[in-house]
Amino acid sequence: MKKQPDNFAQEMKFAKSLCGDLPRLALHGLKELCRQHKISVLGGDVRYLDGGWYVTHSGLIRLAARRHCAGIHVRPVPESCDSANSRWTFAATVFRSRSCKGFVGYGDADPTNVSLLVRGAEMRVAETRAVNRALRKAYGIGNCSVEELGTSAEARQISGEPKKLPPRPANGNGNNGSPKVRDRLCQLIRQYQLEPNSVKAYATDFCGVKALREATREQVENFVAHLADWAQKDRNALLCQLNSYPINQEKKNEGAA
Repeated sequence: MKKQPDNFAQEMKFAKSLCGDLPRLALHGLKELCRQHKISVLGGDVRYLDGGWYVTHSGLIRLAARRHCAGIHVRPVPESCDSANSRWTFAATVFRSRSCKGFVGYGDADPTNVSLLVRGAEMRVAETRAVNRALRKAYGIGNCSVEELGTSAEARQISGEPKKLPPRPANGNGNNGSPKVRDRLCQLIRQYQLEPNSVKAYATDFCGVKALREATREQVENFVAHLADWAQKDRNALLCQLNSYPINQEKKNEGAA
């Protein structure tokens, strides 16, 4: 019984390192998620956005695995789909056990409620939203999921072109380990409450390298500029992108180098 408080103390410490000082109500909500569902901030199962906790798709899948979910059935809803206009609706059914009749959730996506960065992938977004909603119903989680969030009207109008940082003088050997670039990236992670390992995995893909250490300074600077621009304009869409990366992906990439 002593292990639970210790685990929550670690979760709370990590949450505060990402989000700063959290309101008492937010800490209470996190404690309930940890206690009832073994949801973990450290594991990337939940995000704190605009004063509330949002579960992630990966967190819900891990919860289903812990509860020995018997299966998930997903199907499109033809009468609500319009492939020509990229409008999709899916229904997902979660079976908690072999005898369970199923918990149904619906998810929809179209170009008006997804980020510019996932345009063309509306079908997959709709499927993920349906699965998330069904899982939340099945396991009694009232918190919305990150992937179910849409984008604001203003965010849908923005250009996807990243801004470039002004040239920086070389520091030391001029590689991507420059303190100024690294400090700026750390600042963004803290400011926008991003999961560090997911950011590293995304940076590796963005730079087109097998391991982040292989990227040039210019590539890293462009990534940091892109991350800052996207986080400022559409943080929810950025979180959806980061959630698509397993937390240990960057470590796997490093080991494969």
